[in-house]
Amino acid sequence: MSSQDIPEENLPTGQDTAHGTVSVADEKHPFADPGLPPHEHRIQDIDEKAARRSERTVALLFTLSMLATVGFIASYVSIPHDKSIYVFPIGHISALNFALGLTLGAALFCIGAGAVHWARTLMSDAEMTDERHAIAAPQDVRAKVLEDFRQGAKESALGRRKLIRNTMLGALTLVPLSGVILLRDLGPLPGTSLRHTLWAKGKRLVNMNTNEPLKAEDISVGSLTFAKPDGLEETDEDFQTQIAKSALMIIRLQPDNIKDKQELEWSHQGIVAYSKICTHVGCPISLYEQQTHHALCPCHQSTFDLSDGARVIFGPAGHALPQLRIGVDSEGYLQALGDFEEPVGPAFWERG
Repeated sequence: MSSQDIPEENLPTGQDTAHGTVSVADEKHPFADPGLPPHEHRIQDIDEKAARRSERTVALLFTLSMLATVGFIASYVSIPHDKSIYVFPIGHISALNFALGLTLGAALFCIGAGAVHWARTLMSDAEMTDERHAIAAPQDVRAKVLEDFRQGAKESALGRRKLIRNTMLGALTLVPLSGVILLRDLGPLPGTSLRHTLWAKGKRLVNMNTNEPLKAEDISVGSLTFAKPDGLEETDEDFQTQIAKSALMIIRLQPDNIKDKQELEWSHQGIVAYSKICTHVGCPISLYEQQTHHALCPCHQSTFDLSDGARVIFGPAGHALPQLRIGVDSEGYLQALGDFEEPVGPAFWERG
């Protein structure tokens, strides 16, 4: 129960508590309103030279933030990833990580320190009290809030102190560039790599299980074999990247069962080769139904008819599996007659 809840006629006489003074009787009351202490003016409120010094300090902090952001970008571009420096007592650490952390931390700290110093030395620090009100504010309260906002904007002197305003806007504009620069680490730029694989004319088809080149007689009718380009080994540094684009499904059909004329021309004695990578989200296709010649992706059940150009007959996949044109070399080994004519993988057409 506060003193405001006590009937007015029962309150002890004395000075108004709203102005920071209470009576002797109120001081003895356990819930008496202590009021506000007398307002003390800061040096910046009464000395314009001190206010100018604070303004220059805030501007200096914002300027340092801008310089730190420029340093962040310069460090990212110029410092090699493999360079290290010795920092006591941590030891050897990445020079790039150290520079990026130091410059980005300085940029963010200077913005925060500048804002705090601005608020503590130049903005109004007079304390105000207000009665509690319902959540749904009446119109007069809304008008008062807008008026208080305008008053606060006026007291911040943002329009008058252009040096602070301009340097703050500069710091806030530059610091997001740090995040934009970091997007570069999401991976190498794809360039034309999405349109090309390791397959090329004369590249032999190698069984992924036995690691041996495949001959036509190794493929029986109705069987499913997985193949990779000759020369691609699991020990290669970029094996996962390359196999994700180059993995093949090898199926042998009766030539009479092949409906698509182009598919028949690109095959060898009924042996067709299609990308193993589903065109939905890139899952490896591994299920084959011999009687219907359908290949099924186990992730989301996209189904492709391998006897009809691997077109989609069910599921969320957006387009058919790319086919690889194959033939045999002088020794009877299956070989590619070129690269895929369509990019492999999911959602390529949506990406352009």
